[in-house]
Amino acid sequence: MSYAQGGGLTPQGQVARERVRMLAADGFERDEKNTVIAKDLRVSVRSVERWRRSSREGGRQALSPSGPAKRPKVDDRDFAVLEPLLLDGARAPGWPDERWTLSRVRLLIANQLDVLLCSVRGVWELLRRHGWSCQRPARRAVERDDAAVDGWAKETWRQAKPPRRRSGHRWSSRTKPPSR
Repeated sequence: MSYAQGGGLTPQGQVARERVRMLAADGFERDEKNTVIAKDLRVSVRSVERWRRSSREGGRQALSPSGPAKRPKVDDRDFAVLEPLLLDGARAPGWPDERWTLSRVRLLIANQLDVLLCSVRGVWELLRRHGWSCQRPARRAVERDDAAVDGWAKETWRQAKPPRRRSGHRWSSRTKPPSR
C-alpha cells in the first residue's frame, strides 16, 4: 500500500504519524538540526529532511496529509453501473455457473467499463471498498451423502496419503549416512 493510501496504517496510526510530522515542524521553527529532530522523534534523518523541504516550500500545512494519490480506476459512479450486473449473477454474462470469481469480475469490468485492472487483488480491493465480501455457501448440497464421505475418509484416504515418518534417531541428509 502506498504512503498516500495510509501506508497500511489504522486511522489511529495515521493520526499518530501526522502528530510526529507536526512535532518535526515545531523543531523546524526552533531551528533544530535534522539529526536532533530525527533522534527525538525516532524517525530517519532522510524523512526529517524531506519534511523540512516540504515545510520550507509549503509551510506547516504541507506536512498534513493530502488524501489519496490518485483517483481510483473504478469510482463510485462506475461501480453503480457494475453492481446490478454483479447482482444478476454470473450466468447472465454467460458463465456456466453462479460463482463470481475475482478473475470473472475483472473480465466483467474490462468488458462493461473498458477499464483494465492489472491485478486480481485490485478487483478484491474494489469489491471490499464497496461492501462486498467473500461468500461461502450457507448450507451443504442436497446431494451430499455424509455416510459415503465418512467411508471415503476412513478407507480410501488412508490408502492415498503417504505413511507418517517414524520418530526416532535420524540424520538430516537422506543421502549421507550418520558421521558417528
